[in-house]
Amino acid sequence: MATEKIYDLWASRNPQWEKRYEDIIKIFCEYGRGATSLREERGKIFGGGYEIFIVAFFMGLYFDQRRPLIEDTQKRKTFGQPIQYWGNLDSVKGRKAYPKLREYLFTALVARTDIDFIALEKGEMTSRKAVDMLMKTMEEYANWGFHFIEDKMLDDPNCFYKETAFLEVFLAFDTKIPDEEDELPEEL
Repeated sequence: MATEKIYDLWASRNPQWEKRYEDIIKIFCEYGRGATSLREERGKIFGGGYEIFIVAFFMGLYFDQRRPLIEDTQKRKTFGQPIQYWGNLDSVKGRKAYPKLREYLFTALVARTDIDFIALEKGEMTSRKAVDMLMKTMEEYANWGFHFIEDKMLDDPNCFYKETAFLEVFLAFDTKIPDEEDELPEEL
């Protein structure tokens, strides 16, 4: 089935992000340190750098905001770890593996990326092209999320150091439950 193949192709990829956000990644993650007993853990909320990427992605997704990556590929980086390995191990800090999150990421990307699945099934579009489209969507949502985090930190450098800071960002999304009247179709 094409979707199965697309998931595998997507999971084997390594999304890009703008180097300018490396400081943000290093502030919140154990990024670039390797697994040593001497690593500094003070203030680190996340393990691998991809964890803050996931948070940034969901910020962009829930705000429904995308921001294209900078054109200059020399100003981009990857984490060096394909998506298929994101969250697949229990951590030393007691965090459990979270492999299902990859499926949620993929599902959100399929829902928000304009892929012509009929053309894909007919062979009029390659799986690679479909995965490129998914990656572009993923990178653009995350890029907007990183920009959002950067803006917040410029306004208040300590804004994300509160224990519930990231949770509060997600709780701020419009979670209005529709009234019964909102759920009814218009009368003819």
